[in-house]
Amino acid sequence: MITGIGTTEVKTLVDSGSAVVLEVLPAAYYESGHLPGALLLPPDALDAQAPLVAPDRDRTIVVYCSNAACNNSHVAARRLDQLGYADVRRYVGGKEEWSAAGLPLEVATRA
Repeated sequence: MITGIGTTEVKTLVDSGSAVVLEVLPAAYYESGHLPGALLLPPDALDAQAPLVAPDRDRTIVVYCSNAACNNSHVAARRLDQLGYADVRRYVGGKEEWSAAGLPLEVATRA
């Protein structure tokens, strides 16, 4: 099942660590800043990468992309639902809404 969620609920899930948070954008966007603790799920590798970044299909999954105009999170949420993930939540506002709320983004560091 797919549900939409807002910034307050996403922040609660991020702070508690009770969900797998997935950014569904190309790697360069992820590396320039992502929600705290979020993992990268490139849209062009969703089927191959989903079992690696989110192996537990019963855990809450939050997908997001850039903003409400970005369709990647919608496509990813629908596909994850089809792949058998039981609790998929779509953060429609994405990074833009998160930042507008004054919340920090993490920047990926290269090893």
